[in-house]
Amino acid sequence: MRLATIRRPDGTTAAARLDGDELVLLPHPHVVALLTEPGWREAAAAASGDHLALAGADLAPTVRPTKVFCVGWNYRSHIEEMGRPLPEYPTLFIKVPDTLTGPYDDLVVPKASSEVDWEVELGVVIGTPARRVDTAAAAACIAGYTVVNDISMRDWQNRTPQFDQGKNFEASTPVGPFLVTGDELGDPKGKGTVDLEVTCRVDGETMQNGRTCDLLFKPADIVSYVSQFTTLQPGDLIATGTPSGVGAGRNPKVFLAPGQVLETAIEGIGTCRNLMVEDKE
Repeated sequence: MRLATIRRPDGTTAAARLDGDELVLLPHPHVVALLTEPGWREAAAAASGDHLALAGADLAPTVRPTKVFCVGWNYRSHIEEMGRPLPEYPTLFIKVPDTLTGPYDDLVVPKASSEVDWEVELGVVIGTPARRVDTAAAAACIAGYTVVNDISMRDWQNRTPQFDQGKNFEASTPVGPFLVTGDELGDPKGKGTVDLEVTCRVDGETMQNGRTCDLLFKPADIVSYVSQFTTLQPGDLIATGTPSGVGAGRNPKVFLAPGQVLETAIEGIGTCRNLMVEDKE
């Protein structure tokens, strides 16, 4: 199943199920509201609301979570390119929800930063509350997966050892276009161990290409770990880390500029396509 949150012309949003090249509107204002409903899978599959063509639909961030956790240093290839040792535990930081933006929205290159970088990431969406669960139970708490680009302002990130400020610029993190359940991605038994190709392109040039089998900490491992100190709720989002090929890891370094097109793709889920635009504020 593939789920999305769409923006309506009146300023409201609605959850939708993708059927072929059409979106079937669900009786929920967004995907998170659907996920909080018991038996949400059956409800979403059975819904038969208005139909809307996918082409031209205005897609919002797939989820608007209460919590967004991100994992740094989680691909062996990325750790090696940055010259760091393998971590013993997941390296976590938090994004505030208003960092999220739609999969096709323009992305502002802020005047405050000259080092705007890309990071393709597999996003894990929680479907069942997770509190102090082991890895096996954590896998059953995953609703599905989405595409995330953890756009990072490296000059701000590197100002201090705590790099949240470089990760939390408003409307800087595309999420979408869909939440895809694990059964469509080679995880029919819900073990939380999907193996997918992840790719990031800038103006058509491939900058990152990896597979989630390179993750040190798999989705279910991360859900279990985070659940030991906080309760994850339906709709909460975890970005699982990025492979090698970020702009800051290149020689010379390369960063995003207005006019460029950023494409963030994950096998079986879809592609976020965002135009980088000038900051006019």
